[in-house]
Amino acid sequence: MSSRTDTDYASLARQLHALLDTRDWLTNAAQTSAFLMHALDALNWVGFYLQRQPETLVLGPFQGQPACNPIPFSRGVCGAAARSRTTQRVDDVHAVADHIACDAASRSELVVPIVVADRLWGVLDIDSPEAARFSAADQAGIESLCRVFVEASDLDG
Repeated sequence: MSSRTDTDYASLARQLHALLDTRDWLTNAAQTSAFLMHALDALNWVGFYLQRQPETLVLGPFQGQPACNPIPFSRGVCGAAARSRTTQRVDDVHAVADHIACDAASRSELVVPIVVADRLWGVLDIDSPEAARFSAADQAGIESLCRVFVEASDLDG
């Protein structure tokens, strides 16, 4: 297995920036999901959940198996990211008491909240079939890719 410490997130950010050539958030969310699914190894689900109802996330553009919908802020790793507005990096999702198992193959998860003008727009959820797939460097890199998505997209509508 190759080391992931050499993932060049600065290069990925430049590629994503070039890919997102419209301000349309829906197109950009779909493109970002597909880009991440193919640019990073050992993933089985990448996608967005949007806050369109109070205290609830609803499924947005994604890559992977059909997903759980809706997700209340009170449950799971995505709910915790939405509630706290802080990135959640979980090495073993089976150790999380209220984990929502959409895909039994998922072992680790990274969820980045997307906040625009002090309002939670949604979260980017990334799952892996490998335990402890996401390092602190991956977290920082993926958070930077989320910033590229936010800067390229009209999310205030």
